[in-house]
Amino acid sequence: MKKTFFSILLMVFAFSMNACADGKPIPFEQLPESAKNTITQNFSRENVLLIIQEWSEYEVRLNDGTEIEFDRNGNLKKVDCKQQQVPDGLIPSEVLSYVKANFSSSFITEWGVDDGRWKAELNSGIELIFNKKYQFVGIDD
Repeated sequence: MKKTFFSILLMVFAFSMNACADGKPIPFEQLPESAKNTITQNFSRENVLLIIQEWSEYEVRLNDGTEIEFDRNGNLKKVDCKQQQVPDGLIPSEVLSYVKANFSSSFITEWGVDDGRWKAELNSGIELIFNKKYQFVGIDD
């Protein structure tokens, strides 16, 4: 019984240590240049609460709850502004035009790439799907 408990405890400890090793906090200056530019052009740098570097990406959290993900080169992967509007500077003009023309009373609260497709979640809860050329292809259920 003691041996089993000790084994389980050891596995939990090892798993916890491994999970913590996946990401580490870093200062703003260690972000790739393109990620720093994206933040400073669209958000206030002073609002950056935490930056976590993982193996293949960076996660940035702002004071207002906004979460931004970049790939290892600093390219935007996802931005989630919760119920606030994603800054227009982060959304391709084709997508902005489509949303304004077809969902004029809505705005984009989340924008990101998933399985090679771009998704825009609107404040109404509707999730729009766009291809790599930012052409509308459907609504996600």
